[in-house]
Amino acid sequence: MASHLQKEIEKIKKEILSLGAMVEDRFKKAVYAIKTEDLKLAQTIIDTDFEVDEREIEVEEECLKILALYQPVAMDLRFLVAVVKINNDLERIADYAANISKRFKASSENPNKFRYDYTAMGEQTAKMLRMSLDALVKMDVDMAYEVRDMDSDVNIMRNDAYDSMKEDIQKHPEMVGEIINMYLISRHLERIGDHTTNIAEEVIYLIEGEIIRHT
Repeated sequence: MASHLQKEIEKIKKEILSLGAMVEDRFKKAVYAIKTEDLKLAQTIIDTDFEVDEREIEVEEECLKILALYQPVAMDLRFLVAVVKINNDLERIADYAANISKRFKASSENPNKFRYDYTAMGEQTAKMLRMSLDALVKMDVDMAYEVRDMDSDVNIMRNDAYDSMKEDIQKHPEMVGEIINMYLISRHLERIGDHTTNIAEEVIYLIEGEIIRHT
């Protein structure tokens, strides 16, 4: 029975990492669509969001099946609990990638175009996501803690975007709707950073057995 459990756990590992790679790819494409003003790419991300939703449900159902059939304990139990939570965070990141694409698309369709350079914020958040998934693969608790510390940088970038666009609203009151629309992209990026931090914290829980949320 133990060997069957380990086979199922290895299968879940592959599935959650595959989902992570899919979500990471979509997020990077969403940021790239803004940078290159690629409306077709943005629409593709919006139209295919359901694919991540379906995969998220499949992974959760597999985890629940293993919990019911094998009643794992200790490290195996922590792993499955962590995967269920990471699975949900990945689905939310994909949702925010789709929301970023929607905001950009709406902005591009407006005759009063307003742009803000999200390159640095997008790269920082993408780096956090990549490192959190690497920490899971390598069971690297130091890397997970590093991701957690990086979240403050994303928050600072969000605040910078707010300050910058507040000034833009004062200079261009006729474009207030456009500017707010672009600012909301920074909010979506910040939330992706938060969910990426959640993933890192679940890796820490998996390795150390300690819940560090809200600390």
